Amino acid sequence: MMSIEFFITSLFVVLAPGTGVIYTLAIGLSRGPRSAIFAALGCTFGITPHLLASVLGLAAILHTSAVVFETVKYVGVAYLLYLACQALKNSSGSSPDALEDQKTNDRSLIKTGVLINLLNPKLSIFFLAFLPQFIDPDTANSSLQMGILGLVFMLMTFVAFVIYGVFAAKLSGYVQKQPNFHKWFNRTLAGVFTSLSVKLALTDQ
Repeated sequence: MMSIEFFITSLFVVLAPGTGVIYTLAIGLSRGPRSAIFAALGCTFGITPHLLASVLGLAAILHTSAVVFETVKYVGVAYLLYLACQALKNSSGSSPDALEDQKTNDRSLIKTGVLINLLNPKLSIFFLAFLPQFIDPDTANSSLQMGILGLVFMLMTFVAFVIYGVFAAKLSGYVQKQPNFHKWFNRTLAGVFTSLSVKLALTDQ
C-alpha cells in the first residue's frame, strides 16, 4: 500500500508551488517561523474535507455536478480576491503583516489557511483521481486504505509547508530591512493572489 511510487508522487505534489505554499511563505516572511507553522497547519486542515469527500464518494458528486463545482469555485475566487484586497490595504507599510492586521492571532492564521484549501474544489477531484491508483485491488477495505494514504499525504503536506515557511522566516530579518519592503511585498502578494483567483476562475471540472 505504501509504495515508493506513492511517496515520490506525493512529494512532487506537495512541493509544487500553489496557493497554500504562497500563503505559508508570505506568513513566514512577514511574521516569522511560529506564525508560518500555524499557517501550514491551517492549510493542512483545509485538505481534510476534500479527503473525507473522496473516501466517502462525495467528490464524485462534485465532479459530476457543474452547479456545485462552480459554486465552490467562485466562492474560492472571491476569497482569493479578498486576500488580495487585504494585502493592498496594508501596502502603505504601516502594518508588518502581509495579510492581516496586528491583532491577528494564531487561530485566525489557521482559519485563513483552512479556507484557502477548503474553497478549492479541484482538491476533492484530485484525491478522487490520485488515491485510488495506489489502492491494493485485492483489499477488503479500500476506504480505509484511501484514508490512511490521505493522512500520510496530509502529514507530508504539513512538513513541506513548515519547511517553506521556516525558510522564508529565515530571510525575513534581511528583507524587512530593505526600504519600502512592506509596501512592495503586499502589492506583489496582492498581484499573486489576483492571478491565482483568475487561474481558479478559468478552471474546468
